[in-house]
Amino acid sequence: MTKTTILGAAESGIGAALLAQQLGHQVFVSDFSKIKEAYKAELEKNNLSYEEGQHTEKRILESDEVVKSPGIPDTAPIVQALEAKGIPVISEIEFASRHTNAKIIAITGSNGKTTTTNLTYQLLKTGGLNVGMAGNVGISFARSIYEQDHYDYYVLELSSFQLDGIEKFRPHIAVLLNITPDHLDRYDYEMSNYARSKFRIAMNQTFDDLLILNYDLGVNYEDFDISGEDLDRLEARRSFVRMDFPDKGKIKVNDVAFDLSNSTLRGPHNQFNATCAVQIAKELGITDTDIQKGLNTFKNDPHRLESVAKVNGVEYINDSKATNVDSTFYALKAMLQPTVLIMGGTDKGNDYTPLIELVEEKVKALICLGVDNEKLIEFFSPIIKNIEEASGAMEAVQRASVYAEEGDVVLLSPACASFDLFENYKDRGEKFKAAVEFISS
Repeated sequence: MTKTTILGAAESGIGAALLAQQLGHQVFVSDFSKIKEAYKAELEKNNLSYEEGQHTEKRILESDEVVKSPGIPDTAPIVQALEAKGIPVISEIEFASRHTNAKIIAITGSNGKTTTTNLTYQLLKTGGLNVGMAGNVGISFARSIYEQDHYDYYVLELSSFQLDGIEKFRPHIAVLLNITPDHLDRYDYEMSNYARSKFRIAMNQTFDDLLILNYDLGVNYEDFDISGEDLDRLEARRSFVRMDFPDKGKIKVNDVAFDLSNSTLRGPHNQFNATCAVQIAKELGITDTDIQKGLNTFKNDPHRLESVAKVNGVEYINDSKATNVDSTFYALKAMLQPTVLIMGGTDKGNDYTPLIELVEEKVKALICLGVDNEKLIEFFSPIIKNIEEASGAMEAVQRASVYAEEGDVVLLSPACASFDLFENYKDRGEKFKAAVEFISS
């Protein structure tokens, strides 16, 4: 009997454990932290052996294979010990992909991958395909296969951490949306290491497969210290998408125009995301009529340029998912009205320089929402006359409403992590929405 150890007992780890047990493996789950009660209840309900608060090295080193959750770095002592003994350590994505015959559409990038994944799923489902969605969005890939392995297609959102642990994982269609600085602490603060991680999405593709690339990545890969040989080794057919949209409400794919004016997708970055999703749909034979229907009925996940309400003629937009400068850049680019911007949180070594031109053009006031706003204030003081601080969502919304006039937008797009004042970006977004609801009542 195959001895399989699962490192990490959150969504990815539990999904892998359930699938491994279903396959007849002898399963042991080990989490160095405390396991959340809901996941612990699942382990116990399914009679899965587990430990928390430690990694028992002797037992783990008896494994035939180890499935590592994406949050655990390769530098973790237990991972180093496994590698020293030659025990295979793979990702949950790699493990799950071995146990389905479905064709895989895999989407990665520093920004926009959740929107593109959701939209691709919507277009394929609208077109009548038998399709599931998993990975870094919704439930884990392994759990989906465990629960219902009857899909013909899977749309997967994948992070660089998940791609780091693949060996033979091969998507029929892969999408690399963009590469901007993120999670560099996991990559020795080298963009080239992070970029190579993203390009792993295509490393096992053949000419039967399709790789959809941001045009800038295809021609400017030298910017990431990736050699031409790195790209030349990729065998997939390639399709390049340009960030060039002369008409704000339309996109064109294979000379067919599609209208986004009835969708919730705002800004050129979402035109780009939609172009990638439509290319996937057309590659899989979805009709233009069904694609347009899918675009018209698409609703994005919360906290992504989410229109919350109009109060006294002012639109309040929740973009709490914007946890880096690049995301805030595209959010501002999508704003067509004068904007009161709410920014701030846990700074991840941000360089705000890319925002200067858009802030000068569009932002009439800045509300700094964070415990330590000194860096933001110092950077933007020469550019914005009206800057205030807030220590909570309610205070931020109230201060923003003072500056916002009829026809303006109040945009929460923090460019920072949320952990100084909130549990996560979802908590930040929900508290922002509650504050908007309060001032509108």
